[in-house]
Amino acid sequence: LQWLLDNYETAEGVSLPRSTLYNHYLRHCQEHKLDPVNAASFGKLIRSIFMGLRTRRLGTRGNSKYHYYGIRVKPDSPLNRLQEDMQYMAMRQQPMQQKQRYRLAPFMIAFFCYVVMETDASRVLPEFGEVEISSLPDGTTLEDIKSLQSLYREHCEAIVDVVVNLQFSLIEKLWQTFWRYSPSAPSDDAAIIELSNLSEIESRLPKGKLITLCKNESILKWMGNCDHVMYQALVEILIPDVLRPIPSALTQAIRNFAKSLEGWLSSAMNNIPQRMIQTKVAAVSAFAQTLRRYTSLNHLAQAARAVLQNTSQINQMLSDLNRVDFANVQEQASWVCQCDDNMVQRLETDFKMTLQQQSTLEQWAAWLDNVMMQALKPYEGRPSFPKAARQFLLKWSFYSSMVIRDLTLRSAASFGSFHLIRLLYDEYMFYLVEHRVAQATGETPIAVMGEFGDLNAISPGNMDKDEGSEVESEIEEELDENGEPQAKREKTEINQAFQVGCMQQPVLESGVEQSLLNPLHNEHIVTNTQTIRQCSATGNTYTAV
Repeated sequence: LQWLLDNYETAEGVSLPRSTLYNHYLRHCQEHKLDPVNAASFGKLIRSIFMGLRTRRLGTRGNSKYHYYGIRVKPDSPLNRLQEDMQYMAMRQQPMQQKQRYRLAPFMIAFFCYVVMETDASRVLPEFGEVEISSLPDGTTLEDIKSLQSLYREHCEAIVDVVVNLQFSLIEKLWQTFWRYSPSAPSDDAAIIELSNLSEIESRLPKGKLITLCKNESILKWMGNCDHVMYQALVEILIPDVLRPIPSALTQAIRNFAKSLEGWLSSAMNNIPQRMIQTKVAAVSAFAQTLRRYTSLNHLAQAARAVLQNTSQINQMLSDLNRVDFANVQEQASWVCQCDDNMVQRLETDFKMTLQQQSTLEQWAAWLDNVMMQALKPYEGRPSFPKAARQFLLKWSFYSSMVIRDLTLRSAASFGSFHLIRLLYDEYMFYLVEHRVAQATGETPIAVMGEFGDLNAISPGNMDKDEGSEVESEIEEELDENGEPQAKREKTEINQAFQVGCMQQPVLESGVEQSLLNPLHNEHIVTNTQTIRQCSATGNTYTAV
């Protein structure tokens, strides 16, 4: 309270972002080794001192923030120098621990140097949608629904606040507070939530009603959507550009954070209905996976950047690439991928030209984006777009594997460089496709990636109608004329094929049948179930197929 009085004062006609005040408070607590209260409790403290404060949402559409109207930082407060100091140190990259006023961990120093000039640390979440509920659960009222919405919004804003300040460990405490965590064996450990915080939330929404609402499907769907929006905002705060270099200390901190998330959440929800736990864990799992993927992608990007800037390596790659038998690659891949020959040849030419021009990593990224856009253009606006996008990824990966195989068999001197580039381009194409699918479906990339994390998301009832009918028609095609499932028939055909090829020879101790060590005729070659099916259906040999 004294700190608030020392640093702020009422003033007409001015405003201050709500999250900025909370960020100032978190830094104060860190400096003096104090346990901070959550954002909602901090808001009550401010209003108890500065009477009559109003809250306004200011800013342009899509980028507005909640502000306290009628309060400002005192002219002589050291907080006025905070932003100037941070920007100065970001430009000079000075070790921040030299400033005794702000004792920050190394990864926090790295974060501010990396992101303070790019990201508004006081950004707030986009608006959450309303709960669409047809009938109230027994024992609850409309006011309870509104209380849940309000509490959850404040809870999510508090999570964003602590992530912006890289106080990752506080996430567990915020979850424990909201879900009314009750340890099986009470202790004085810091993980146990302060009774004051619990009593405040309990007065607004009793735990019994919270549990009742957690069983409602409409509430489950709404909270899952809110989580996707929040986690997407957190990803964009922590990793605003997957190609831009990230300090290694920050990368490691983010990966450790991602590793802890599911355990923290599951533990905090130890007495919440299972369906709600599944919904929440599915969303946080998609978030954690995204953080791991993006940090790995960023690491690959920085390694590849060094290769792409090395003239001698680029010349060697071009020399090796020109020896690849692309006609053979296309011939073998066309049966699986069924891509247009002209398009594949055009990609080959463009790839070699882009490599020859010694393009930067950013220019390669633009090239990959253009490839993806051209490949998916015929499916724009169609319900089958997500499925087409997944198929494109599979085909892209298949072709790149064929090229790498050829380079490997030729013992290409630049194999290591190509392997690194291939890993990066595959991963970045995945990144581009997930964002394009998100844009096409009106969802966040986190929601797209979490779609199949929840088992319920792949049930027939949750499929897109058109895509579901496409899947059903494909399944029907997989049945033979007698209605026998294709998978069962494939198993029979595999057994028959091995009987033909092996002549039921005894199995050696090594597990390899004797006849498999002898030369095989074309009709005895078994590569995969698809080939077996094709041979069986056409009555031809493998070579003919």
